[in-house]
Amino acid sequence: MLTRRRLYELLEKGDDSDVYSLWIDRFFTLLVLFNIAAVIAESVPTLYRQYGSWFHQFEVFSVVVFTAEYALRLWTVAERAELSPGAERKRYALSFYGLVDFLAILPFYLQLLFPGADLRVLRVLRLIRVLKLSHYSSAIEDLFEAVRAEKRSFIATLYILLIVILLSSSLMYFAEHDAQPEKFATIPHSIYWAVITLTTVGYGDVSPVTPVGQALSLFTAFMGVCTVAMLTGIVASSFANQMARRRVIYEEELRSAYADGVLDDSEQAILDALQEKFDLTDEQVAQLTRKVKDDIQKPS
Repeated sequence: MLTRRRLYELLEKGDDSDVYSLWIDRFFTLLVLFNIAAVIAESVPTLYRQYGSWFHQFEVFSVVVFTAEYALRLWTVAERAELSPGAERKRYALSFYGLVDFLAILPFYLQLLFPGADLRVLRVLRLIRVLKLSHYSSAIEDLFEAVRAEKRSFIATLYILLIVILLSSSLMYFAEHDAQPEKFATIPHSIYWAVITLTTVGYGDVSPVTPVGQALSLFTAFMGVCTVAMLTGIVASSFANQMARRRVIYEEELRSAYADGVLDDSEQAILDALQEKFDLTDEQVAQLTRKVKDDIQKPS
């Protein structure tokens, strides 16, 4: 008989020691991918006319599975035991993962409650299910953590970007309004051009024709490249620092575990949990372990 603890372990991200949990992870990953493929295929009129009933049946099956998963996660999350069961369930429901799990099933029930709702909007909302893959990958969580760690640098860069947008759009309005009143009718119209140019997209639908406007466009494009480079550098640096911090924490735990020369089961369990939490590969763990052992064996 499955206990609440065992269900919690099965629903959490699995590792090589738990085959059943790994198979459940793979099942949900494939189900999410098939759901995304179905949403995309439904937008093709010929496919929808021919396989519309199949799409509907698959959607019902998916919603039943995702609803059961959400309910089980809400019930079993009490096994974390960090807070009271009610507080743990509330924390999960309001967490990023909990909100994603809830939004993954919400469109189907909205369609039942409001039959006249715009189906195109609901179809787009179903694409949120792709975020369910975050249960089995820490990529998005790592991105948020990287941004949070460098929030002051991010805010400073975004502040500079805002200033450049306002200045370039205002100057471009005064430079191009008389020559192109339909494209640079107001400063808000010019802001569209500034954002597209600063992000280095450059659709080409709005281009300055006056010498002053063209000079401003060169300056704006250059500032756009600089800003994007700054943001990219901040994220890359934060990711690198984050991975380095994880390796240091794991290495310190290794040194503590090997301090007495023996690695017992409880210490190994802690190390395994840290490896899974930090997404360290077996090769990285082996490398750190060799380093720690070599340091311990060196004569003082």
